[in-house]
Amino acid sequence: MDKLVTDIGIAGIAGRMGCLLADMVRADQSLHLAGGTTHRRPAPDGVVVARDIAALALASDVVVDFTTAAAVADHAAALTRSGTGWVLGTTGLDAEAEAVVAGAGLTIPIVYAANFAPGVVALLAVAEMLGAALPASEYDAEIVEMHHRQKVDAPSGTAIALGRAVATGRRVALEDVRASGRDGHTGERPTGAIGFAALRGGQVVGEHTVLFAGASEHVALSHRAFDRAVFAAGALRAASWLAGRPAGLYTMRDVLGLGGAGPPLA
Repeated sequence: MDKLVTDIGIAGIAGRMGCLLADMVRADQSLHLAGGTTHRRPAPDGVVVARDIAALALASDVVVDFTTAAAVADHAAALTRSGTGWVLGTTGLDAEAEAVVAGAGLTIPIVYAANFAPGVVALLAVAEMLGAALPASEYDAEIVEMHHRQKVDAPSGTAIALGRAVATGRRVALEDVRASGRDGHTGERPTGAIGFAALRGGQVVGEHTVLFAGASEHVALSHRAFDRAVFAAGALRAASWLAGRPAGLYTMRDVLGLGGAGPPLA
């Protein structure tokens, strides 16, 4: 018989996203808050604080993780040992950390996404389609994002995912055409480059625009998030979907039933 309630663990439960996730889990009768981990900050009232990620994994069906890139390797090791599902929304992962996530997906079910908002998932699909339809020789692709002043990585994970979507549509590797941090006398823009600009200030939750600039027309795709609740709700939707799934590295396209693999780790 299938479990009626999914035990959810929250890594970093005392952070902004952690507190929001905890409140949402408590309000959902199909979910149970198994506990969380925290460092330095006190946990929300009534939360069972696990001594470490390994203990949290053992108490949970799925762990939701919006912590730091530095924690990914330890979390992957603990979750694979216990066989616990992993919803990972941490951004700023380098190639080595992404390889760790991909390796863990051989043992446990994982939903890894740069952004859990349904609108962004749809935006990624459209960006890939336009990347294929608007040739790089005729349309320059630029991605502009803005976030709150506390964000520590740039470009954002969502911006990189959008760049990967465009690159996938163009059948190139983003790493081969990425242009970031322009400054000074940069010379002419290379044909086929996918450019990034990152803005930081205030308390902007998240704004992203993908621009295809041709000689005679511009096409812009934009998404604005006004409340972190959209990310938390999407992550918990992913956690409910993931519980009991076979091992694999899944995306939010899978969760939303949109089909197609999409860009790697997007």
